[in-house]
Amino acid sequence: MAQRSMVELLMEAQRRSGEHPFAVLVWVDESGYPMHRPARFKVRGDTILLQATEGPLPPEDVSVAVIISRIRPLPQGGYEGRRYWTFHGPAQRVPGGLAVRPTRATGWQEDTLPFLALCERAIPQAQRYFAHLSRIHGRAIRPRLSPLWLLVRATRFPFLSATFVPVLLGAAVAFREGVFAPLPFVLALLGAACIHLGLNVVNDIFDTLSGADTMNPNPTPFSGGSRVLQYGLLTIREMAFLAATLYGCGILIGLLLAAMRGWGALLPLGIAGLLLSWAYTAPPLRLAYRGLGELAVAVGFGPIMTLGAYAAQTGRLGLAPLVASLPVAVLIALVLYVNEVPDREGDAAAGKRTLVVRLPLHRIAWGYGIAVATAYLAIAAGVAGGWMPPAALLAGLTLPMAIAVGRDLTRAPDRPYALIAAMATQIRLHLYVGLLLTVSYFIALWFPHNG
Repeated sequence: MAQRSMVELLMEAQRRSGEHPFAVLVWVDESGYPMHRPARFKVRGDTILLQATEGPLPPEDVSVAVIISRIRPLPQGGYEGRRYWTFHGPAQRVPGGLAVRPTRATGWQEDTLPFLALCERAIPQAQRYFAHLSRIHGRAIRPRLSPLWLLVRATRFPFLSATFVPVLLGAAVAFREGVFAPLPFVLALLGAACIHLGLNVVNDIFDTLSGADTMNPNPTPFSGGSRVLQYGLLTIREMAFLAATLYGCGILIGLLLAAMRGWGALLPLGIAGLLLSWAYTAPPLRLAYRGLGELAVAVGFGPIMTLGAYAAQTGRLGLAPLVASLPVAVLIALVLYVNEVPDREGDAAAGKRTLVVRLPLHRIAWGYGIAVATAYLAIAAGVAGGWMPPAALLAGLTLPMAIAVGRDLTRAPDRPYALIAAMATQIRLHLYVGLLLTVSYFIALWFPHNG
């Protein structure tokens, strides 16, 4: 780093940490142990002066690191404006303490690199560290997570609301027609959940093999995959075993359900759902890579699951559950659509040509607006046509949530971490609309004059 820029950086560090005039001095002692201690500091030209006269101090001319940080807690919780600078150079004794003239500096500022992105960029270094430990000890050493939380993370269990909504909705349509069988309902829910979780695991495997998740520089809690492969928590082989187990359980439950309620309706739906979930990211079709991911998700988590839950109750298909499934199909496709926005850079680099990658950045919000309007219009059309109960119009109460998501997509389509709230809101929007539609069928049954 040029001398002038080092001086400028030192002055900035002092200016921006004015409310906390302490630095942390770090060095390695003669026994090889890392040492650290806080000390007041000030900057004079190209030198950091540390007020440290008592306690352990580094030997003369030993290389040290001086960490200057700034963090401000917010009244409502969390922090803002986090940043730190680390200056490396030899330490020299001076009256009143130590003087360090840095020869190298590193740092981080939250306003230019969000904290989550900083953590992701440290993964290669962490991988090298674990590889080094593995070589030293002669066995594989990797990060660990409790089995339960590892399973939750690897399968992305919290996303199961995408399964609960269509299964509940299909059962509610059947209930309105006077049919409800508890065991088939539970089996339908468990079978659909197993296939959904298996899909999530398979998606992680093929997105890792293609490089889409690995190249993603900005994963969020809702996008970028589970990261268990990137973090070394599981191997591809272990994930493949998990996927096979989940698919196997889902298939067995589906066959049992079809044997109980009839093969004619459930078997074709089960086969279609299974093939669609596999083709989503697996070759040769790789639907998500061809801009067809939203359509596949809409069909799988809309008509197929809703009709499947309905058929598990009645043993037949019907137009009413198909119409009911259309709004939730659009909304779950939009969950994927919104989650793909932060992944846009990594997906494009890996050749994953999602719909978001294909659209110009300024058209992403327009696409969302058109699709979400279609979902609400589908509800209105279903009610007008008599296929859905009038109480289904209660789903319109969620419109402000859709507006909020669209607004965030308009303001920050190129800022992944600014979209975390929008992704969470879209998931809730799908869930709330699905629950309101489900409740509307019970209202129609209990208050016939309203349905």
